[in-house]
Amino acid sequence: MPYVNIRVAGKLDTRQKEEICMGVTEVIARVAAKPPESILIFIDECERENIASGGKLLAG
Repeated sequence: MPYVNIRVAGKLDTRQKEEICMGVTEVIARVAAKPPESILIFIDECERENIASGGKLLAG
């Protein structure tokens, strides 16, 4: 059973999450020959103040 964890900075709306999940599921099912119902996707929405790039917080 494939598990996919997607972490994003900020919030996504429900439509965006559904579209991402459909696309990721389609690719994994096709490439890895796994049944779509066996693919689990977790979306973690992280506050930008908790993420840094190049030593600087994204919220800054």
